[in-house]
Amino acid sequence: MFRERGIELKTPEQIDLMREAGLVVGVTLELVRHAVKPGMTTADLDALAEDHIRSRGAVPSFKGYHGFPGTLCVSVNDQVVHGIPGDRVIEDGDVVSIDCGAIVQGWHGDAALTVAVGEVPAEVAELIRVTEEAMWHGIAAAALGGRVGDISHAVESYVRSQGDYGILEDYVGHGIGSAMHQPPNVPNVGRPGKGPKLVRGLALAVEPMVVLGSPDTTVLEDDWTVVTDDGSWAAHAENTFTLTPDGAWVLTALDGGEAKLAELGVPFGGPAGGSK
Repeated sequence: MFRERGIELKTPEQIDLMREAGLVVGVTLELVRHAVKPGMTTADLDALAEDHIRSRGAVPSFKGYHGFPGTLCVSVNDQVVHGIPGDRVIEDGDVVSIDCGAIVQGWHGDAALTVAVGEVPAEVAELIRVTEEAMWHGIAAAALGGRVGDISHAVESYVRSQGDYGILEDYVGHGIGSAMHQPPNVPNVGRPGKGPKLVRGLALAVEPMVVLGSPDTTVLEDDWTVVTDDGSWAAHAENTFTLTPDGAWVLTALDGGEAKLAELGVPFGGPAGGSK
């Protein structure tokens, strides 16, 4: 069912299919996270992800999307998002952002994480932590009857509280369901109480992109890869979630987000044990 502004509301059965897609994404990201090591190419990671997604009976969301050639977006160091997998060799000390999507019976899951390969400077490790925590704070701020701006404000407030970071404003989270990108947009900066209402059946991907320097970026000649103008390094974190009468249910987290939401003191809205 579609509401105003083209916002798609899912039935509980459709949300369950999104959970299946989300679990494929979550397991794939964990597989890739543990596989990353110096000497691998970004294409090696992509092949590993595609094999796993297809072995689960799912379809990669990204491959062929507006012509994108990969199963993953793999972005290294000053590449923020949408890096095309290829022959780039991953080196010790690199920071690798990995974005993954999968489709199960027409329903999408979408998530991302950033991995430090070997030893990285403390400020880079902290950047990764801040970005991931900001995503969780955004999800924790969501409640039925609230507004999308509550999420945006929570993401921004957390990042600003942690130091002088750049937050990308041109690239945002999004609605998700029968298509990977749907209304409404979920900005990473904003004011609480603004934007579309958070209602049951809405599914959103929250994805802060945070950099150590200026948030100004450029798209490379490949028409995909986004890099920082000042060469500063970046991190990206993303999860897909929905709201039930009990609370938030993170469809791409293996435990449904239960542990992290408890840590942040907000109710968990998924089934017992975090999965179906």
